Amino acid sequence: MLRLLVVGVFLALLTYLLHRRLVRAPGLPRPAALAAALVLAAMFVLTLVASGVGTVLDPAWARPFGFLGWSWLAVVLYLMLGLLLIGAGLLVARLARRGRPGPTTDETPRRGLRIATAVLVVAAVAAVGYGTVEADRPRIVTVPVALQDLPAGFDGARIALVTDLHVGPARGADFVQRVVDLVAEEQPDLIVLGGDLADGTVELVGSDLEPLRQLQAPLGVYGVSGNHEYYSDDAESWLDRWETLGVRALRNEHVVLERDGDVVALAGVHDYTATEPHHPDMPAALDGIADGTPVILAAHQPRHVDEARELGVDLQLSGHTHGGQMWPLRPFVSLANPTVTGLDRFGDTQIYTSQGTGAWGPPVRVGTPPEISILELTAAN
Repeated sequence: MLRLLVVGVFLALLTYLLHRRLVRAPGLPRPAALAAALVLAAMFVLTLVASGVGTVLDPAWARPFGFLGWSWLAVVLYLMLGLLLIGAGLLVARLARRGRPGPTTDETPRRGLRIATAVLVVAAVAAVGYGTVEADRPRIVTVPVALQDLPAGFDGARIALVTDLHVGPARGADFVQRVVDLVAEEQPDLIVLGGDLADGTVELVGSDLEPLRQLQAPLGVYGVSGNHEYYSDDAESWLDRWETLGVRALRNEHVVLERDGDVVALAGVHDYTATEPHHPDMPAALDGIADGTPVILAAHQPRHVDEARELGVDLQLSGHTHGGQMWPLRPFVSLANPTVTGLDRFGDTQIYTSQGTGAWGPPVRVGTPPEISILELTAAN
């Protein structure tokens, strides 16, 4: 209840600000102003409802409200950014008028504000419309990864990395099914699920992951927890749910994979921000791996990479960042993560950070298309 109250107050303040800047400041005619106020009020209610989908509201009937409400927040992001630009433009225009002789009517700046506001609203809605389509079309990204001392048996092995599905409030089993079908077409040797698969409780959202049962790979299907597994439910309950779908959850542990007579170790740790008793324990996950065995680490957040480098991990597979998800947020994401997307190297440890397959919050991606990563292992010269 407290969470809902805080969300409600925040959304009310946003709605009030938007009304002042989009409706009152341009001086819209009364009929247009009334229509805009009604739209803003409806979106406030819709977004408030969306915040409860998957946690207190059943997505089976409430997901359309979740989709629209979360999408509106993406529109709000671009409206706020645009209002900052309009404000800066008005300030420059006001300063310029002070030094220019000649009469200026009160309607001149207001007319310009109306035009700028109309352009902003159209541009924000168009950007989110584009981003909604982009977010709904995961692409296959194939990345060659050269590993030192990779055994001959694993030369050419293909790993499918799927992370950050975030199903529940805005997307459900149909989206997961499309992802599963795309992975199956690639016929990977190993499948790794990198966490943040769902937003909500196991009771309300667990069935949306049912298509994961169809995932198959010669070396197995494995997964690690992300931070969102801890937000709405007990993370262990989510990992137990994955296990019923044929996904082996790596809980600060490792498995030894064999291919053509050679072996590599696949380790997995709990999310970087998880607290006891689920605190990530990389030394425990790597304990018992024979010297000289290449190590692949599944860890939801890239921030594990410094410890992975110290402990001699060869390749880390991560997600979490979404590549920023919506332009222009990527620079802010980079402030909290050592790497944001793609293949990178930290000492002798390589890390691949997926942009994610789904989208958190708004089902929208602008400039950061969703991906299913196919990592092709090769032996480094």
